[in-house]
Amino acid sequence: MAIPQMTGSMVALITPMKADGAVDFPALLGLIDFHLAAGTDAIVAVGTTGESATLTVDEHIAVIEATVRAVAGRVPVIAGTGANNTREAIELAQAAQSVGADAHLSVTPYYNRPTQAGLIAHFSAIAEAVDLPMILYNVPGRTGVDMQAATTLSLAAHPRIIGTKEASGSLERMQALIAGAPSGFAVYSGDDNLTCAAMLAGAAGTISVTANVAPALMHAMTTAALHGDAATAEALDAQLAGLHRELFCQPNPIPAKWAMAALGLAEPGIRLPLLPLEAPFETQVRAAMRQAGVLAGSA
Repeated sequence: MAIPQMTGSMVALITPMKADGAVDFPALLGLIDFHLAAGTDAIVAVGTTGESATLTVDEHIAVIEATVRAVAGRVPVIAGTGANNTREAIELAQAAQSVGADAHLSVTPYYNRPTQAGLIAHFSAIAEAVDLPMILYNVPGRTGVDMQAATTLSLAAHPRIIGTKEASGSLERMQALIAGAPSGFAVYSGDDNLTCAAMLAGAAGTISVTANVAPALMHAMTTAALHGDAATAEALDAQLAGLHRELFCQPNPIPAKWAMAALGLAEPGIRLPLLPLEAPFETQVRAAMRQAGVLAGSA
C-alpha cells in the first residue's frame, strides 16, 4: 500500500450546487482549478463541508471520481467515506479506492454514539476491509461522540490508519495526539482557528474550511508553520482570523457556500435541511473576506 505524503493546507471542498440542489459538476472542475493554481496541498472530496450527509451514494461516488479525474495526480485526493453504519462506510471506502482516491477520511459514527471500544471496532473493521490509507475524523460537535486521544492512538497502530483530523476544539487534545503519535501517523487540525498553533506544535497540516475561500493564504500560512517560521505563520493567521470565525457564523457549509458565490466561483445552491446564509450574517462574512484580502472593498 502506497502511503501518500499529505501535509499543509488540505481543503475540505464544498460540493457546488445549482439553485435546485443539483450537483454542479462544471463548477466543481472550476473549483479544483482554482485550488491547484492557489497551491492547495490536497483536496478532500465529499467530507462534511461537501454535504456528504445529503448526497446520494451515487452522487457521492460521482463527485469523488470527478475530483480524482480533474486533479489527475497533481495533489492527493482524500475521499470522505464516513458513515454511522460500518458496512456502508466500508462500501464507500471501497468505491473511493475503485475510482482512484489516494486516501479516505472516515468520521466517527454519528447519532448512534458508540463507546470507545465500539469506535475501535468500527475503524478497525474498515481498515481491515479496505486497502486504502485512512484518516480518522473526530468532530464531536457534529456527531455526538468524542473519540478520546487514547482511542485514536490505539488505532494509530494499524498500518492503514495514517492520521487523524481532530476537530474537538481543543488544542490540548491535538498536542496530546502529536506527543503520543507513532512514527508515520499524522495529526491534522480540523479547527481552522487552532491550525496555526497546532502546526507550530507539530501537526502535519489542516483539513480546512477556510481554505475554500482563501486557499493561497492558507497554503502560505501552513507552509510557514511547517518550516517553523512562527512570525510569518502567525501574521498570516491573524489576517485569516475573521474567516476562521465567520465561516462558522451559521452551520458549515452555509457561510462557505455564500462566500464562494460572492467570489463568483459557484452558485449559492445548498440542500435541505440547510438553507442559504441569512441576510444579517452576510455583512460579517463579507468583512472577513475583505480582511483576508480575497474580496475587493466595493464587492
